[in-house]
Amino acid sequence: MDTPDTGSAVSPAVGFIGLGTMGASMATNLARAGHRLIVHDLDAERGEPLLNSGATWAASPAEVAAACEIVFTSLPGPSEVEAVALGPQGLGTAVRPGLAWFDLSTNSPTTMRSLHHTLGEQGVDVFDAPVSGGPDGAESGQLAVWVGGDPDAFQRWLPTLLSFSDAPRYVGPIGAGSVAKLVHNLSGYIIQTGLAEVFTLGVKAGVDADGLWEAVREGANGRRRTFDALSRNFLSGRFDPPDFALALAHKDVSLACQLGREFAVPMRLANLTLEEMTEAMNRGWSDRDSRSTMLLQEERAGVEVRVSGDRIAEILDGPR
Repeated sequence: MDTPDTGSAVSPAVGFIGLGTMGASMATNLARAGHRLIVHDLDAERGEPLLNSGATWAASPAEVAAACEIVFTSLPGPSEVEAVALGPQGLGTAVRPGLAWFDLSTNSPTTMRSLHHTLGEQGVDVFDAPVSGGPDGAESGQLAVWVGGDPDAFQRWLPTLLSFSDAPRYVGPIGAGSVAKLVHNLSGYIIQTGLAEVFTLGVKAGVDADGLWEAVREGANGRRRTFDALSRNFLSGRFDPPDFALALAHKDVSLACQLGREFAVPMRLANLTLEEMTEAMNRGWSDRDSRSTMLLQEERAGVEVRVSGDRIAEILDGPR
């Protein structure tokens, strides 16, 4: 395979390291947008489709860094990212001031902050920039990219990000993108666990799965975006007067837990939810909004989660 010719470049080259399912699709979209690509992967065969479309192969991450002004990595996790960055033939052995590195992996914010410090001393703009959209989104370009790092450098490279993402967003300082991705993914898996619990309850209690699914997706929770619902009470800190009183919600969850006992359905999350509501009731919050139970977690964590009304409106009115 050809190696990069760093002296004959006529336009800034884009490096891409990690050509798995997600990486290959993002790299392909960069190529389709007209970028001159230099690619690398531990499995050289993964690069063949891109090489056939005009990309150039690099034998190591160092060769990618030496030939490019911007490098993207899409790798399995923190250890692989550290190896690409700091290994014997890693990015750090060939970087120069002004290089931008966007790590698109789902990664540890602590790892990225450390790499930001190490490579930043060499003049590299390091970004943690995890993506969300799955393989279909990576292929279609309907992909969120959550970026942590220097905001001015982010703006400088925004047109390149738009080559493979319809929703690149600056989140905050280095590590912020990774935090956002972990919050997003964890919330999805917690919801997944809860849905498995309640649907097994419904089916074991005698409702056909199709009818149950059809019914609940038309209810209040089914009709609204999950994260939009946070704005009315939790993020604004408005729990009085109630939209739906805690006492009524406590009654509903109690009935659901009772149904679970009747049909011998394990209800771990439901019982934990009931315990939270009971504690809130004992705080004297019966007439407050049912979401006031979320204040208990704020208290345990020692942090207040609030967004101003103007900022809430701005976010809700923005791109969807």
